[in-house]
Amino acid sequence: KEIHRKMIKYILQLILSIQLHIVIHSFVPLSNLVDVHNRARQSSPSFLRQPNQTRMAKDENMTEEERAIALEKATKAMTAFSNTYLKNTNTKYCSDKSIPAVVIKGLAEHKVTLGAPLCPCRYYEDKEKEAKDGFWNCPCVPMRERHECHCMLFLTEDNAFAGEETSMTYDEVNDLSSKMKM
Repeated sequence: KEIHRKMIKYILQLILSIQLHIVIHSFVPLSNLVDVHNRARQSSPSFLRQPNQTRMAKDENMTEEERAIALEKATKAMTAFSNTYLKNTNTKYCSDKSIPAVVIKGLAEHKVTLGAPLCPCRYYEDKEKEAKDGFWNCPCVPMRERHECHCMLFLTEDNAFAGEETSMTYDEVNDLSSKMKM
């Protein structure tokens, strides 16, 4: 119950920050909003992403079979990377393992489509540009510098959502992420 209460509180905080962002856009001249917009754009939750974005150049010439093989390989690589990074940074997975599973699957998807593990938990106007820039490629700069993971993939022990798990298998990632609508 405590974890669910904290998750609801976190979601409500996100909603309030989005509402504040909308109010600011309504009253402040556009020329004053460039920095505010960029910060809000970078911290937008995944459910605000535009649906049905077209595939990027990295996988556009792949057959479905080639893409499935590439995605499996990338998912295995991102799972192994995540497990190793947890140990190296003394962090933990979220207590609800479906969260890191979906994030790992999103990182793998971006690895196939963009050639880089771009954070799947943010909205980007130009994903290819962001992937090339590298700031939000996993592990992102905030994680590397301050151990702050917006995706809740790598959590410090003092985080209320941190579980005890420090590893996941490829099969767990596939099973848990397939149960979530992406």
